[in-house]
Amino acid sequence: MNWYEKLSEYFPIEEMKSKKHMEMLLDEKGDVYYKDESSKHVLMYAEFDTFLFIDYLWVSSTTRGQGIGHKLIEKLKAKNKPIILEVEPVDYEDTDTEKRLHFYHREGFTHAQSIGYNRRSLATDEDTPMEILYWSPDDDSEEAIFAQMKQMYVDIHTYKDEEIYGRPYQSAEEVLSYDENRESADILQSLNKQSPKKS
Repeated sequence: MNWYEKLSEYFPIEEMKSKKHMEMLLDEKGDVYYKDESSKHVLMYAEFDTFLFIDYLWVSSTTRGQGIGHKLIEKLKAKNKPIILEVEPVDYEDTDTEKRLHFYHREGFTHAQSIGYNRRSLATDEDTPMEILYWSPDDDSEEAIFAQMKQMYVDIHTYKDEEIYGRPYQSAEEVLSYDENRESADILQSLNKQSPKKS
């Protein structure tokens, strides 16, 4: 299996970019968008001047528990910039969503409860609500994380969207919202206390 097939098998279709989209990012935005892969992992991420965004992180199920995911996150943390990522809300019928949240909780990520994020999938045409997690070496505010998410959304998620998909994604203003009084439970604190093994 190539790197794209590995990601497609693991992540829901509504969260996947097309292969063409990701290859164009790697080719045309190679100073920002990166692929780090081995036979045991695939990490797709964007590095901006002031923050990093994890687009996809896959670790082979045969090697989970060996600390590979932890080492990859440590490598990104060493760049000393905030790290942002999107996660689907926990689905107790899908154990992978819970494992992912446990993993990022252990790695010291925080749930940005003030940031609302809901975009329509071009693959399924369904609304896909997501939550934002972040890690910050300098305890950045959620407002700062929100501004960075908007930049990433425009530069990465909607890059040449009409050319690639035949229609555009929604604007950042439609998809992302910031409200300090947003009613959102902390998805990391509400996890059950039984942590699975390390990724």
